[in-house]
Amino acid sequence: TPLLKEHFGGPVIANEKFTKALANQWLADGKADAIAFGVPFIANPDLPKRLELDAELNPPRSNLFYAQGAEGYTDYPTLT
Repeated sequence: TPLLKEHFGGPVIANEKFTKALANQWLADGKADAIAFGVPFIANPDLPKRLELDAELNPPRSNLFYAQGAEGYTDYPTLT
């Protein structure tokens, strides 16, 4: 991604297994202009709040990805 950003010259959004610390480091180092969190958002519908509070993240249940129904997509617990 940093090489792509260097040659592309426009805004670049990085994604793939970022932690909060790694995302912040990449942003600070200019390796990306934004970070996308895909899977963590599935398991943590309140991800921005959890990151803000350094709260524990729900683990994703990848065995339910692409399954039929709401289980695994809309039934993760949120912070109380």
